[in-house]
Amino acid sequence: MSELQFTSTGQYVASEELMASVNVAMALQKPLLIKGEPGTGKTMLAKAVSEALGKKLIIWNIKSTTKAQEGLYVYDTIQRLYDGQFGEEGVDDISRYIKLGKLGEAFDSEQQVVLLIDEIDKADLEFPNDLLWELDQMEFYINETKRTVRAKHRPIVIITSNAEKELPDAFLRRCIFHYIDFPNKELMEQIVKVHHPNVEEELLKSAMDAFYDIRAMRDIRKKPSTSELIDWINALQLGGIETSKIKSALPFIGVVVKKDEDVQLVKHNI
Repeated sequence: MSELQFTSTGQYVASEELMASVNVAMALQKPLLIKGEPGTGKTMLAKAVSEALGKKLIIWNIKSTTKAQEGLYVYDTIQRLYDGQFGEEGVDDISRYIKLGKLGEAFDSEQQVVLLIDEIDKADLEFPNDLLWELDQMEFYINETKRTVRAKHRPIVIITSNAEKELPDAFLRRCIFHYIDFPNKELMEQIVKVHHPNVEEELLKSAMDAFYDIRAMRDIRKKPSTSELIDWINALQLGGIETSKIKSALPFIGVVVKKDEDVQLVKHNI
């Protein structure tokens, strides 16, 4: 294993399996691909790793229109043309118009960074394959300036996916994979207490029992997530709700359940 080891932080409670996956990925110098239900802390993991290891976090948020090239660099030909028309000095220096993308920033950093490639499955099917060389070799070539950008320090790469699309096998072979299971009650209690350290035990127990009952309903369309439980407990505390009314009345249920059909289902099953 590498000298640096990731453990849970004051703001992020990780399972033993997740901590082991992060540390194996760092030791093998491979990207860590994270999947899991929405709200299980996939995106927040990268922030926790950067804080735990004292390293800068660079976030590349992927959209449906994102191209792999944007993560490397962009050549601003429009700005160069504009500057040329108005007689700006240095217009012949193409390097002034090369802007590194998030992957380029991570490679060019003087210190090792944590790079989060967030929701990679939102892009088109070729996007992951277009990054294979760069993630393997940790370098890319800027054709306009004839410069090769090589990683000064191999970044810790964390990639998240919501499984909206299947990722290519060639890409998967190069990653360490971890699926974040939804927290059991014991782990969930630890997570909630990170955010609400002074929560009353009875309120916490009643809210969690109701929460897991809702998640267990067979026909529910959108299962509530960890973040929604945390928000619900906050609402219950602020509202001064009596513990005895939580499971029977489900106050502020709109904090937990977000679809009309699910609200009706939950109310029918109270």
